[in-house]
Amino acid sequence: MKYTYKTQGTCSSHIEVEVEENVITNVTFWGGCNGNLQGISHLVKGMPVNVVLARLEGIRCGNRLTSCPDQLCRALHEMGF
Repeated sequence: MKYTYKTQGTCSSHIEVEVEENVITNVTFWGGCNGNLQGISHLVKGMPVNVVLARLEGIRCGNRLTSCPDQLCRALHEMGF
């Protein structure tokens, strides 16, 4: 399943995430800190959704109440995970 999520409260504007059989197969962030977000995308590729949620949900960026990793988790929740 492929899903595009419009982020809120982060430098990135959208996240495109693909999940097959509860495993993340691809993540692409639009905008934001390119190097860091490429790193996150590579690290979560091949991981089960529940592991990504457990590790990344609730992470904040500076004074913000959310972050790009947290927004990825919100996208996964919208996808039904």
